[in-house]
Amino acid sequence: TAQPEDNAIISIFRADAQDMPLTVRMLERHPLGSQAFIPLLGNPFLIVVAPLGDEPVSGLVRAFVTNGRQGINYHRGVWHHPVLTIEKRDDFLVVDRSGTGNNCDEHFFNEDEQLILAPHQ
Repeated sequence: TAQPEDNAIISIFRADAQDMPLTVRMLERHPLGSQAFIPLLGNPFLIVVAPLGDEPVSGLVRAFVTNGRQGINYHRGVWHHPVLTIEKRDDFLVVDRSGTGNNCDEHFFNEDEQLILAPHQ
């Protein structure tokens, strides 16, 4: 529920590529507001998401590659991995929420639940 002190904030985020294959060890969610990422350089990037719930289910995690020309918005409470760039370095415009209360929950998977992302050959 929105609070009077809630504000939308806009920032520029620089992301560095991770080594592939990548082990997905955690996901996060923002229970008090949505979060949007708009690519500034037109490069494809990775999206890793899981459905709403008290905690993410590793078997329901899905990964997608964007075309680099579209922004994404994670609905409030959707489990997702922090931004993952494919390029060595990439920049994003981020729209987020600022205000009171904890707006970031993190879930760390047990070793047997972790997922491996590998580039498609």
